[in-house]
Amino acid sequence: MPRVPSLRNRLKDTPVDGLKKVLLAAPRGYCAGVDRAVIAVEKALELYGAPVYVRKQIVHNTHVVSELEKQGAIFVEEVDEVPTGSHIVFSAHGVSPAVVNAAAERGLSAIDATCPLVTKVHREAVRFARDDFEILLIGHEGHEEVEGTAGEAPEHTTLVGSPDEADTITVRNPDKVVWLSQTTLSVDETMETVRRLRARFPNLQDPPSDDICYATQNRQVAIKKVARDSDLVIVVGSANSSNSVRLVEVALEYGAKAAYRVDYASEVKQEWLDGVNTVGVTSGASVPEELVEELLRDLAGAGYGDVTQVKTAEEDLLFSLPKELRKDLQGNTDARAIGGRVSRPE
Repeated sequence: MPRVPSLRNRLKDTPVDGLKKVLLAAPRGYCAGVDRAVIAVEKALELYGAPVYVRKQIVHNTHVVSELEKQGAIFVEEVDEVPTGSHIVFSAHGVSPAVVNAAAERGLSAIDATCPLVTKVHREAVRFARDDFEILLIGHEGHEEVEGTAGEAPEHTTLVGSPDEADTITVRNPDKVVWLSQTTLSVDETMETVRRLRARFPNLQDPPSDDICYATQNRQVAIKKVARDSDLVIVVGSANSSNSVRLVEVALEYGAKAAYRVDYASEVKQEWLDGVNTVGVTSGASVPEELVEELLRDLAGAGYGDVTQVKTAEEDLLFSLPKELRKDLQGNTDARAIGGRVSRPE
């Protein structure tokens, strides 16, 4: 998939008073885990040829999935749809041990593109279950990441879907309870859920480190800063992208008069722009920058040609490719660390 050049040379440091303008949030778009997962599918296609099968969407973005399909990737719901002996990539959201075992039983060559930050949560679940803790997993029912994490210790895990649910759940032993979370949630809502859980279970333990990923947090911090000065916020991202949907919610909570999510610039409606002087723009962690470029071009055509980047963190984290690919790419520079960023708040 083509990588889009930086917007840096097009950005101004300050808006011109009286003009329609865009506040462009940074960080935005691809995170390290998404970049790694997408490149993993591309490299698998180069190494092994089409088709390469992918369980679920590799990342939650309609455009990315469509582009990979054009290159020969076939997306399936479950491993039993994959011909015996084929190559299969597990998505960035992670899978349960049951899925790993099912793929092995079919003789599939599996490439695990799970985001390393999700893998961290899986390891926490295994460790706490081994120590006989009850795990209160904060997340959305049915989300692939939640299913994968809960699948590590199903008998020890209780899903908590919202702050209100925290008020009603029961536990076996309130002295041996720990909370973990889906990595792409609203930071504020997650902390409210934890607060209400701790009010009921004072001995509730925290995970060893924050489960909500750096990219999710950074994008929420950036849109908070943008939203307070925006009449309208447009979030580029797909409907099944949890972190993209959360960005819309955060924008509205932090002062945007209106906020909408779109997959493509063509979905922006003219009436959204009526009476709007300042448009805030961001994108979810699985969105390629080319889609933001497209939106900025359309906004410029509508008179919003003054673009100011609002940066709240610098990201430069590197993740290596999945070990299954690194083995077959030995001696190739592509096997080294690729893409992504880490936060250094400014």
